[in-house]
Amino acid sequence: MADSSFDIVSKVDRQEVDNALNQASKEISQRYDFKGVGASIEWSGERIEIRANAEERVNAVLDIFQTKLIKRGISLKALDSGEPQASGKDFKLFSTIKEGISTDDAKKVAKLIRDEGPKGVKAQVQGDELRVSSKSRDALQEVQQLVKGADFDFALQFVNYR
Repeated sequence: MADSSFDIVSKVDRQEVDNALNQASKEISQRYDFKGVGASIEWSGERIEIRANAEERVNAVLDIFQTKLIKRGISLKALDSGEPQASGKDFKLFSTIKEGISTDDAKKVAKLIRDEGPKGVKAQVQGDELRVSSKSRDALQEVQQLVKGADFDFALQFVNYR
């Protein structure tokens, strides 16, 4: 019998992020407390740019965006936000969406699986994902629970379960 396997990845659905951004933008344009403060949220290349006339307003817009991401099922661990910076009369904040597991992070997950996972489970790094394989499907499910229980500072999903 062939080994069963699955991949651990860190991917974000760009369309869902785009939808959350559009919802946040619409809410900002309609809310009374954002009238006349120049608050906006939009894509700026690969980054998300948030701007307003006060630091508190920038953080409030970020909070609205984070709420929309959560409602769309996107982990906030995938959102990397900087600090608000003064830019003329406005304040700006740039956020990026992190995708892919770095080699160091993949090694951390593989080490966790090796040290605390069931016997006979193999984990190997393949580019920006981690392939986990075993003869036993039950062992793979144990590994999924183990990885979900560990609190990593990056978002993880399980795909290609075979």
